[in-house]
This record gives sequence, C-alpha cells and structure tokens, in this order.
Amino acid sequence: MKRFFLLLLFVLATNGVFAQASVGYYPWSGLLSVSTNPERPLWLDTRVQTNSLFSSLSLDLLPLITIKRTEVVQWYAGGGLRLNPLYRIADSRAKVITVDGFSINAGVRAAPFAANRRIQFALELNPYVKDDLASGVLKTHFGIVYHFAKKEKE
Repeated sequence: MKRFFLLLLFVLATNGVFAQASVGYYPWSGLLSVSTNPERPLWLDTRVQTNSLFSSLSLDLLPLITIKRTEVVQWYAGGGLRLNPLYRIADSRAKVITVDGFSINAGVRAAPFAANRRIQFALELNPYVKDDLASGVLKTHFGIVYHFAKKEKE
C-alpha cells in the first residue's frame, strides 16, 4: 500500500500537477489543507490536524480524482492514508512514520461567488478505518478553500 502511494506521488509530481495549489481550512474538524492543482483530473490533498497534541498529530495524504467539473461545482473522490510522523515522541519503539489508518473521500467544492471563483466551499464525506481494521468512524468535513490559479489572459 505504501509503495502505491509513493508511486502515485511520483506520477503527480512528474505530470506538472504542482504548478498551482489551493489552501483550505476545515474549522469544525480542525484541519489545514494544502492541495496540488484541483483543476487537474488527478490531484493530491494533504491535511494536518491543528487541534492536537504533537504526539498524536496526523498527516493525511489524499490522492483525489475529479469526477465532474463545471464553472461553479467540482465533484471528486479518492482514497487516503493517515500518517503520524511524530508518534515517536510518545513511543520511542514506534516506527519512524506510523500509519494510523485509511480513508475514502467523496466531496464537492462549490464556488458560489461569480466575482471570485477562487473562493470555494468544500463539503466531504470521509469514512475512516484504523490501520488494524478493528474500528472506524464516518466523518464529515465542511470548510473554506482558496484556489491559487493562474490569472486568465484577457
């Protein structure tokens, strides 16, 4: 599974996906998000918890596929891997990078303001399961996103 995500990151990086980005904040989930160019059919979203102790700070890597895109709405889905790069603070016997679990993401980004389509609202459904597959939770996320896009030529 880890090899798949490393290969996917390589493919994203070599296809010019990192040319533009978006930044988002999901206040009720306490997540800060940085994405590659979401205008591409395949893009990567990374998320960091902002309301956690350092030892339980997690990083989500979410390769996403755009299902449908219009000027106002973008539907997307994908899988995810949650890593905990700082878990060794709490447990010195832990691996350098601990895999906490896996997720499936399905969401929509809407750009309701005609004057500025770079400001978007994101709504997601995010089933998550622990790495041992013993427990899971159904999460939802609502946030605001700003898309840093190239300026259109007039």
